Amino acid sequence: MAAYGFVAGLPLLLSGFIFKLWLSEAHVSLTVIGLTTYIGLAYSLKFVWAPLMDKPPPRPFRRLGRRRGWLAIVQPALILATILLALSNPAERPALSIAAAGLVAFCSASQDIAVDAWRIELFGQRDQGGALAAYVWGYRVALLVVTYGVIRLAGVVGWQISLLGVAALLTLGPLVTLFAPEPDALSIGDGHRTGFLLRLRAAVLDPLVEFLVRPGAVLILLFVALFKLGEAFAGLMTAPFYRALGFDLATIANNAWFSLGGTLAGFAAGAWLVARIGVGRALIATGWTQTLAMVMYVVLAQSPGLPALLWGTVTTEAFAQGMADAAFLTYLSGLCSRRFTATQYALLSSVPAFAIHTIGPWSGAVAAATGWFWFYVLSLFAALPAMGLMVFLLRRHPPEEAPA
Repeated sequence: MAAYGFVAGLPLLLSGFIFKLWLSEAHVSLTVIGLTTYIGLAYSLKFVWAPLMDKPPPRPFRRLGRRRGWLAIVQPALILATILLALSNPAERPALSIAAAGLVAFCSASQDIAVDAWRIELFGQRDQGGALAAYVWGYRVALLVVTYGVIRLAGVVGWQISLLGVAALLTLGPLVTLFAPEPDALSIGDGHRTGFLLRLRAAVLDPLVEFLVRPGAVLILLFVALFKLGEAFAGLMTAPFYRALGFDLATIANNAWFSLGGTLAGFAAGAWLVARIGVGRALIATGWTQTLAMVMYVVLAQSPGLPALLWGTVTTEAFAQGMADAAFLTYLSGLCSRRFTATQYALLSSVPAFAIHTIGPWSGAVAAATGWFWFYVLSLFAALPAMGLMVFLLRRHPPEEAPA
């Protein structure tokens, strides 16, 4: 699980922060950089083609089993897509670079589908927590390697060579898959008796209908969509924001260490709060903390060229986001029916990502029109409707609290 977390974390930023930073270095316009956020829709819409990966893989790969067979297809494709991205040149042909980044995102999201299914089927209920913990640590190490290593190397040997290094690290994925155990074949109901359409219904429509008939379902979905929107809107443009403030690549690369420490500490604090005061009150406390932490961006926008303030902002934001994530993911998990745990969690976790990647692409145009100071002021106020809806929702439809 740690190894799968590592190879899942490596490509994430190649179509996100790292790609935006590369485009900034290539002097691509802020509007275009903002629109590249649409690439991340692959992670939001992965439930659409997930039913295909519940079918047996093409015949040459079936001897590896259903889960490992699909991974053996997706992971080499991800390596090739990363190589294509590394060999592109956004300064001359940005459209080709954007297309390659989109292919990386699609292959990466497909790998996530297969790994999540492998985890759920292989590990028992009592072992899921440990499996996810190992996955998160591997994932965070990968993000550290990419944000720190790639940016530092890009300043020395160029972006192409540093991204080819990520492609080399991704070869770990097929090796892990070859040695990983294959879960026992599980029945998935209608999908075994009929064709694709009923399998699609069993995988997507039935869990969705079961959720939507609950009291307050629409309000819950609206809250889930909005909770991370303000903070994510602010974070989407950090790469060109840091460069506009005059920070060099080495200084920006050091953000990775502060982000890692802040995230791990924040996640631990948020988990402790959930256990101590319950998920409802923890969600309120961490949600407001996440919103207020965005003030640091406003302060930073007025104080260019101060590395200490940059790292303080990154640490504060990562800590607040980690706290909020711990409470928010616990809340999402509690919304899932036991009958449809994996599918409903995938669908619910796609809702905020879908909101971010449909509204977020316009962040570049807003930043260009308003300037950095007012952009982050607007991002701060954009988070307030979600906070009000959260208080209302938790009073009308409080989550079921587990015993302390």
